[in-house]
Amino acid sequence: MKSIGLHCRLIGRPSLAAALKRAIEYFQSHDGVWFATRLQIAEHWAKEHPPMLTTPPSEMDQDAFVAEFGGVFEHSPWIAEGAHALELGPTHDTAAGVHSALARIFRSADEEKRLGVLTAHPDLAGKLAAAGRLTAESTAEQAGAGLDMLTDEERATFTELNETYTGKFGFPFIIAVKDNTKATILEAFHRRIDSDRETEFAEACRQVERSAELRLEEKFAA
Repeated sequence: MKSIGLHCRLIGRPSLAAALKRAIEYFQSHDGVWFATRLQIAEHWAKEHPPMLTTPPSEMDQDAFVAEFGGVFEHSPWIAEGAHALELGPTHDTAAGVHSALARIFRSADEEKRLGVLTAHPDLAGKLAAAGRLTAESTAEQAGAGLDMLTDEERATFTELNETYTGKFGFPFIIAVKDNTKATILEAFHRRIDSDRETEFAEACRQVERSAELRLEEKFAA
């Protein structure tokens, strides 16, 4: 954006008026240039980017809370429902506060329900990703680590690791993708696949919580 302030007394000088004329002619020689007043710019901004009146999490009703945070733990809105039922206060009106409430529900759930959260996660660079059927959050996270731009050899490696890991543990490999790169994800994959199930279940749960924490930080920063 180029802003030109026109002072009534100064712009009347012949040299300045001629310079303004040359500038306008230059701008007009390009396609797609919008000549707008400050008022028009303000009206455009107000229309396209209206102010958002946000309600603190502790003051949201259940529907609003679940709509906002139900997808933080992959496909597990029951966690947000449980968190809303807690006595939420001003200390929960931050990313860390909401995460504390959500994690409390997740950790207190029995193993079967936590396993359900794990199995709700997609394989890394798997068939759902290839078909464009991931959640928006997962799509962005996997793309951020370069998992949407694999070579055929890399994709075959991920496919083999996914199948071996899921067959051994009964849930997909989970890692906080935003904390990692393609290389560190593969390193962790090879290392963790040799763990026993109890150790890996605990690690997968930690990674789920970390992924949720990162998603919340991004939400609150927006």
